[in-house]
Amino acid sequence: MTGPVTVLVADDQELLRDALATILDADPRIELSGTAADGAEAVAHVRAHHVDVVLMDVRMPGMDGIAATAEVLRLRPATRVLVLTTFDLDEYVFAAIREGASGFLTKDARPAELVDAIRRVAAGDAVLAPRATATLLRHVRRQAAPSAGDPLAPLSPREREVAMLLARGASNDEIGRALFLTGNTVKTHVRAILAKLGLADRIQVVIWAYEQGVVQPGDDHSAG
Repeated sequence: MTGPVTVLVADDQELLRDALATILDADPRIELSGTAADGAEAVAHVRAHHVDVVLMDVRMPGMDGIAATAEVLRLRPATRVLVLTTFDLDEYVFAAIREGASGFLTKDARPAELVDAIRRVAAGDAVLAPRATATLLRHVRRQAAPSAGDPLAPLSPREREVAMLLARGASNDEIGRALFLTGNTVKTHVRAILAKLGLADRIQVVIWAYEQGVVQPGDDHSAG
């Protein structure tokens, strides 16, 4: 993005909410759109204001972060959600990612990590540590149910190749090396894949691939 990223902070803990707001408001690359004490407030704010990224706590009274993520993305599909959690990758985070969240951060993340993650998510990337990716894939494997037909049918032959590497967790650089493509060409293919499959980001591609049986348990999750 060329301008500042507009961010909403949603957390039921007032001290943490204010601390996060202070950190973000002090960075010229971030424009603080507001704060919310629960999911319902977050949804109301997104309905009334343009927000690029919602920093969303998953455990909140009333409407929790999982339900709020689903509603925010229903209202504003272009808005990105970055989950905040105290407990690392767990069932709450899994559920939020399934609803379309673009990754997660633990609440002890350093300010620089927080800002970097927000900007990456706003740019269309996903934020998930390699260790967390492996845990996520184990969780998805247990629930995978291959679909009938060819799930990759909407894609061109080259897009299918890129999608298979995305599904195994390959980075753009790894995809480029494997398929002898430039970085910009890989980005173009990734955007086309997301649009054709109706997915939000790379994490959603991985989940979708396992659920559809495109990638099987035991497959190598790297391009190299």
